[in-house]
Amino acid sequence: MAVVLGLLGFTVLLFVSEVVRIDFAAILIMVLLGLLSQLPGLGSLADVSQLFNGLASNAVVSIIAVMIIGAGLDKTGLMSKVAALILKYGGNSEGRVVPIISGTVGVISSFMQNVGAAALFLPVVSRISVRTEIPLSRLLMPMGFCAILGGTMTMVGSSPLILLNDLILTANQSLPDSQEMDTFGLFSVTPVGIALVATGILYFVIFGRWVLPATKKGGDATSGRSMKEYLKELYGLKTDIFEITIPEGNAVVGETFDDVIQRYHVYIIGSAYHGKTWFAPVIQTEITAPCRLAVLGRKKEVQHMAQDAGFILHEKLDVFAEDYAPTRSGVAEVVIPPGSSLIGKCAHDVVFRKTYGASMLAIHRGEETLSLVATEDHEPTQIGEVPFRAGDTLVILSTWEALTRLSRDRDFVVVTTDFPQEELRPTKVIWALLFFAISLFLILFTDLRLSLCLLTGAVGMILTGVLDIDDAYEAVSWSTVFLLASLIPLGQAVQSSGTAAWIAQQVLIFLDGWPLWSLQAGLAIIATVFTLIMSNVGATVLLVPLAVSIAVAAGGDPAIFALTVAISTSNSFLIPTHQVNALIMGPAGYKVTDFIKSGGIMTILFLVVSLSVLNVIA
Repeated sequence: MAVVLGLLGFTVLLFVSEVVRIDFAAILIMVLLGLLSQLPGLGSLADVSQLFNGLASNAVVSIIAVMIIGAGLDKTGLMSKVAALILKYGGNSEGRVVPIISGTVGVISSFMQNVGAAALFLPVVSRISVRTEIPLSRLLMPMGFCAILGGTMTMVGSSPLILLNDLILTANQSLPDSQEMDTFGLFSVTPVGIALVATGILYFVIFGRWVLPATKKGGDATSGRSMKEYLKELYGLKTDIFEITIPEGNAVVGETFDDVIQRYHVYIIGSAYHGKTWFAPVIQTEITAPCRLAVLGRKKEVQHMAQDAGFILHEKLDVFAEDYAPTRSGVAEVVIPPGSSLIGKCAHDVVFRKTYGASMLAIHRGEETLSLVATEDHEPTQIGEVPFRAGDTLVILSTWEALTRLSRDRDFVVVTTDFPQEELRPTKVIWALLFFAISLFLILFTDLRLSLCLLTGAVGMILTGVLDIDDAYEAVSWSTVFLLASLIPLGQAVQSSGTAAWIAQQVLIFLDGWPLWSLQAGLAIIATVFTLIMSNVGATVLLVPLAVSIAVAAGGDPAIFALTVAISTSNSFLIPTHQVNALIMGPAGYKVTDFIKSGGIMTILFLVVSLSVLNVIA
């Protein structure tokens, strides 16, 4: 017991200090556990022959499968359709958008890891922020908190709940037959989760104006102004994207896009006609009306063009909002290398837009920047007619998919590397949904192990080409896998050595005479504190055996006490130590004080609501 307590203290120290990464800390503890068990008198500390069985446990394999299934759903572009639906019903109102986003993420995270759901939805929320002009900081925290809360809606929504049934089976080995606990079904926790998600949504709808920051600061790939700021700071191009309508009967009908470009010194980077859009239309295309154009240029020049030519200038992007959102397209730099077949040719010669699916905005040559739009130091240049030279840096506006293709073209060296390079497979959406449904069916209506049910769906997605095997490997957070697998032996040692029972006795002596509900509340608070300073997986492994021992000694229901711990380890809102909070902190520009301000109240609400519902359904 003394050795186990020492290892527990060392584990907490490593997790809190972060001297080493927490996943490596867990592996280190597992190795120490095995080595110490070889010393005289410590042979019962751990069975070395079973020390690494955690890697093959039901919980670990289930988490791997959930991550792969989530990646498969993402690969089909399903999240883009979800974003379109949110915008359709939520409009530009924060009061409507926040509940729809938060509720949707809450449901999604109930069937996959909450950090996976949050990561999956981050570009979707970014796109919505760009189109609605609602600051990202006012959307990401409700989304992130509800992703965490949604993980409590099913037994596969978070690592602690996936792990719980395995811990219960382990605990049953040391309990009398009359006190053995039943494992929980997939939807056993759903009433608690629904109540928590609803509480989170109401909290931000009612109090969001006071507790959410309104900063517009964001990451490079998530800010709606990233392209504008990029061009201004690096190349002195004071430009933005505008949407105009050319009405029927306008004088420019029959002219080409190039004619308008040359006359007004703006870029026509997109066109829409009869419901079809072109991202980088060929500039020799004849204008037909009525049509819409996406125009890149200085605001005053675009306004002058609209007034002079009789165009309608819209206040914000509508038809083109999706195409030019930072999550789908953006500004990139490519270099013409020596030996490129483009040297000596110009953009018009190679029909640049049609060939490469991108609009060329500028040529950076030495200390000089050539562009169609006037810079601070240079007059407009007809860059489409400038022959390329080796070493020229081309500034292009491209979809990330087209940029991925350019990265494989030997005529270019793509300098920009921080962009989404995954190729979506929308034709596979039926297969992805089918195998997701098969997994759920097996979980609900068969007695197969959870890991086998989920792995069936994951393997099905790979077989049908939704993902290839390399995509599946990349989808798995191996640090989470090893963190979980490495802590399982420590949890077993806590129980088998009698340490959990000893701690339980000390707690019971301290709480002697307290009612049963206060013991449960105390465990919930302890679990909340533990999950703020260490992983929720680690807190669950350490505290579930303690909760079972306390419940047995006090005459309570050990299964409900264990469930209280597993749910309370999701109460991670006060500081950004949870993976979801860490994920959203950078893109939204949050500070720790933002989490303390918003998360403090949410922490109290979580405790009150979860304990109330648990005692109602118990």
